[in-house]
Amino acid sequence: MSTTLILKNARLAFPDLFEAKQFDGKGPFTYGATFLMAPDSAEKVAVEAAMKEAADAKWGAKATEVLKAIRAGGSQKCCFVSGDSKTYDGFAGNWSLSAKRQQDSGHPKIVVYNPTSKEFDDLSPSDGKPYAGCYVTGKVEIWAQDNSFGKAIRATLIAVQFTKDGDAFSATGPADVGGLEAVEDDGADLA
Repeated sequence: MSTTLILKNARLAFPDLFEAKQFDGKGPFTYGATFLMAPDSAEKVAVEAAMKEAADAKWGAKATEVLKAIRAGGSQKCCFVSGDSKTYDGFAGNWSLSAKRQQDSGHPKIVVYNPTSKEFDDLSPSDGKPYAGCYVTGKVEIWAQDNSFGKAIRATLIAVQFTKDGDAFSATGPADVGGLEAVEDDGADLA
């Protein structure tokens, strides 16, 4: 059993949205994103409820005990952790939900709402957004894992909607052409 959630007004971190990557160069290729949310947000409450629901459906009477052990395992076992356990830009004081999508499932839907057409426009890497630090609405699916890799609570990434700019994390911000000027090719060889 899984629960689909819409995470509004989240800050985006570690966006691997257009190109699947391996973790430390090993394992399957996945797309991924981390969503940061305030500790008093409705989204945090919804994630907690979805995790409990997934645990109850998977482990029944042992759900509380199993979920406690999973949470003690940190981000390797639980997709939702306190940002205070990380040392990355924007994480302190927030909660962090990490979601992945297997490459063979195709990349997640990446869109921006177009108020003129009243439709969602697809985004591409050349659009320069979404980027780490911007605000997004994320669509994820929370589910319980219990297989040869162990017990865990995971999130599958479904879609990301760019909603507004924010201060970029690290050195990368939205792409723009500000400061460039038109230069015409004079035919001279630059080599």
